[in-house]
Amino acid sequence: MPRSELIQDPLDDALAGAPKNDSIHSGQWMALAAALLGWMFDGAEMGVFSMVGRTALKDLMPGMPEGDVGFWFGVITALFLVGAATGGVLFGWLGDRIGRVRAMTLSVLVYALFTGLCGVAGTAWQVGLMRFIAALGMGGEWSLGVALVMEVWPNRSRALMAGLIGAAANVGYLLVGVIGLQLKNFLEEMRTLLVDVGMSHDWVEMLTAHQGWRLMMLMGTLPALLTFFIRIFVPESEKWQHEKAKGSTSNWETKDLLGVVVGGLGPILIVYVWSADVGLPARILGSIAGLTIATCGYTWPVVRFLHRQGGGTQAESREIRQTLTRMLLAACLSGVALLGTWAGTQWVPTWADQLTNSNAALGAKEHTQMWLAFGAIVGTIAAAMLGDWIGRRLAYTVLCVASFFSILGVFQLNHEFGTPLLAWSFISGACTASFYGWLPLYLPELFKTSFRATGQGFSFNFGRILAAVGALQTGTLMGAFKHDIPLAGFTIKGGYPLACSVMSAVYLFGVVVIWFLPETRGKPLPE
Repeated sequence: MPRSELIQDPLDDALAGAPKNDSIHSGQWMALAAALLGWMFDGAEMGVFSMVGRTALKDLMPGMPEGDVGFWFGVITALFLVGAATGGVLFGWLGDRIGRVRAMTLSVLVYALFTGLCGVAGTAWQVGLMRFIAALGMGGEWSLGVALVMEVWPNRSRALMAGLIGAAANVGYLLVGVIGLQLKNFLEEMRTLLVDVGMSHDWVEMLTAHQGWRLMMLMGTLPALLTFFIRIFVPESEKWQHEKAKGSTSNWETKDLLGVVVGGLGPILIVYVWSADVGLPARILGSIAGLTIATCGYTWPVVRFLHRQGGGTQAESREIRQTLTRMLLAACLSGVALLGTWAGTQWVPTWADQLTNSNAALGAKEHTQMWLAFGAIVGTIAAAMLGDWIGRRLAYTVLCVASFFSILGVFQLNHEFGTPLLAWSFISGACTASFYGWLPLYLPELFKTSFRATGQGFSFNFGRILAAVGALQTGTLMGAFKHDIPLAGFTIKGGYPLACSVMSAVYLFGVVVIWFLPETRGKPLPE
């Protein structure tokens, strides 16, 4: 396929109308709209908890030392990441078994309702439990939405669709930054509105006190309205319907989900050993055991499915080996992106807030978050188009190198809050978030329709387990790298700058791994 075709077709087909034999119909737009709204609310929900989570814990645990609050925040974040990893496989399995649309409806309902329930929690562990269950739905919604959009839109539109997918979540993250800047006014307006509709004064005060964290979490139930939109207007993937007509979907059996349940014990073990007061050898052994349990358990349904479908032939054995290899290597690619985000750019707003000591810089955290989100929106779309221009593997390599240097730039070249830091935040956001436009383009191209949702659900979300360890150990990292280090006449600042710069080396691992996976540029989705 000519290179010019790969560059022009996504825009021509999606925005100007496709040829008659590959025309765009209303059902495709409905599928895209439902998925984009879901991802936007995902991004907003994650941004909201980052903004009000610590305040919520201080409200639930009055008088608790700041260190303990940070510990609980790390544990709850880790549980959320583990839940998303498990949900990617669980709802991916469901999407391959009963259909993309029905499973996505359930996933949105789960993550919306349990996010809202966080707003009525009475203890920190209740918040952690609700966040874990909500994350099951969020992890599933990503894999199902990507599978649905990529299957119902023409092959030549995949790059544009992937870029929009990545941008949608960052639009939600951006909206949270805007709300954060106007939070006081927003809560005052909500307080007046709730009183006007007849809510008691005590309830209004409870919902709007402490940065209004309860109200913000309750508003997370809004995506539940999407379930009606999805069920009524969004058509099922014809590719999946074809698999159902062939009878291949019946090869998914409910009993195989026992493997996912057992696999979920692995991440829980990892969270435990890294949050408990145990020695480093126990943590290393526990992590190895946890990753082994999670890998075996999460891949078990796919292995059993392929075994039933292949009937014990040599071709079946080859397909199982190839599929598992792709799942594990793709999980490494996603893990690099996720760990880089959680260990790098995720901390830029907090660090920017620490650099400010005057009211003149009020809102530094929110402004930085907004510029990160602006960059991420641009970067996700650009990365998907780059993958169509120069190839998937070379594009991923470029993204890794750019992300590595952008994190070094934002942390090592800025020592006060101001315009240069915001500019570097934009650059860093564009580079490190670009993977979330590239991954929706590449992951669906690695797996056949019959197990696409499960395969890419595992591949994208498995890296969250490693990110969970990073979330738990941020404080330890900051302590280990708290001193400045002089290097060749240049002083590397300790704390966030040094810790995040060291963790950015994970991108160099991604530069190597990508070349062990196939190039899929210009090829249709596997059937």
